[in-house]
Amino acid sequence: MRSDEAVARLLEAWRGEVEARAVYTILAGRMRDPRRAQVIREIADGEARHRERIEKRLRELGQPIPDPSTVRVSTWLRLQARFAPVMRMLAHMESNEQVEITDRYKRPTGDAETDVVLASIRTEEQGHSRTLDAIQATHGGGEPPSSGAEGKLNRILGRETWHRTGSGWISGAIYGANDGLAAVFGIVAGVSGATGGSSFVLTAGLSGAVASALSMATGAFLADRSESEVVAANVAQERREIEEHPEEEREELSLFYQLKGLDAAFADELAKKLAENPEAMLKVLATEELGGTEAGGNPVQSALAAGISTFIGAMVPVIPFFFLRGTTAVLVAAIVSLIAHFLVGAAKSLFTLRKWWSAGLEMTLAGVIVGGATYALGLVLKVSGG
Repeated sequence: MRSDEAVARLLEAWRGEVEARAVYTILAGRMRDPRRAQVIREIADGEARHRERIEKRLRELGQPIPDPSTVRVSTWLRLQARFAPVMRMLAHMESNEQVEITDRYKRPTGDAETDVVLASIRTEEQGHSRTLDAIQATHGGGEPPSSGAEGKLNRILGRETWHRTGSGWISGAIYGANDGLAAVFGIVAGVSGATGGSSFVLTAGLSGAVASALSMATGAFLADRSESEVVAANVAQERREIEEHPEEEREELSLFYQLKGLDAAFADELAKKLAENPEAMLKVLATEELGGTEAGGNPVQSALAAGISTFIGAMVPVIPFFFLRGTTAVLVAAIVSLIAHFLVGAAKSLFTLRKWWSAGLEMTLAGVIVGGATYALGLVLKVSGG
């Protein structure tokens, strides 16, 4: 019985390590900051080493080692790792680390040697958790470590509050579909209530869809162009920092090099040499702090993604009225619109990290409220107009 419990716990931990390494590897590839990306890669490598120690203990217990390819990292989790905000995903991973620390690796298995293996991994997982917490605190303006090169660097970066980051066009497309669907569903429901599902619904719905799409497209274009302007302003600010506070910027650069593994004396000398060429120093600092000197977004791409997705979402409640009229059209439009609300809500959970079904149901409920309220308003207006 003790051996069975130990094997079951080891296999559970083994699957967790395989899954965690896959997620961390994806997140490391998305990090724009090379230093933080390297930290995440090291955590992923740590998960691989944990897996090797678990496999060694399984062999000692006479158990076959499963094929890592049999561990199915869910498609949804992979999508979240690729598209959800990185810091939010790291917070999610940290919460998983806490579960491992307080439960999976802590509870006795009844086998002393297995408990020793799990306890050693637990200690390292605690280190991973602290590292993730430090990355989030630094990114979010939290209190940084108080000593050492990293702590000093975090204090410098913490004062430079003009750094900004943008969001991807994929999330903009999903939220565009959400806005278009919700807004035009309200229009269609209201006009349906007032007219009984006449041809006026088609006219109002098409007008609302086009207006929503153009509004979202221009908004996305202006937002991305503004981001480019922010990046340019950040680079200009960094240039001024170099001109006005060269000693502090040189120290900052030295600290970056120290965090990459160089000793303090050599890092200071390298920073001093680089400071002789302000433009080269600017490029290095901009890459380390901002992830580069170019904005990640493309205004035209963002505008097209937002505009097209909004139009598609907005057309969902309108399409039935191309073929149907009256109560039948209203019912079909309501059904397909609520289904679409659920799907869009589920898609949004890629970025919010909520349960997909919970986000979908919440969005559906919102659709019911919007559609019901506007339909009722339409009925009132119809009665008043009569």
